[in-house]
Amino acid sequence: MRADNTRHIITAAHQRHELTRAKAIQALRTLDAQGTPVTFQTVAQAAAVSRSWLYSQPDIRAEIDRLRAAHRRAPATPIPARQRSSDASLLRRLETATQRIRQLAKENHTLREQLAQALGEQRATVNRDTASARAAHSRPSPVTIGPC
Repeated sequence: MRADNTRHIITAAHQRHELTRAKAIQALRTLDAQGTPVTFQTVAQAAAVSRSWLYSQPDIRAEIDRLRAAHRRAPATPIPARQRSSDASLLRRLETATQRIRQLAKENHTLREQLAQALGEQRATVNRDTASARAAHSRPSPVTIGPC
């Protein structure tokens, strides 16, 4: 009677499966970190696995689809997933920018008021000086009457 080796065969198949998954996940991370477009083809080539095997793994397939969609929306220079801004970070930056805009608007208003006051004072000074100069010219000069 033959020995039952199915346990060893099953163990070897599990190990081969886990090794293949590790290679595929590592290829995904590497491609994303390099900014290379992530597709089933590029992952299959980088991990040395078949595309059909990638399609049969739900979690890996979902990650490839997510990274592929992110790359389509990405700007000209791709940014790795680790370095992309989160929604909370973007909201915080927006709040900070809005606060800075309010501060600058208030500062502009204050400066406009100061400028208007300075121009008013300057105009008043010029008007006083002009009025003084006109008054000096309009006074009759003393006439000396000589002998008759």
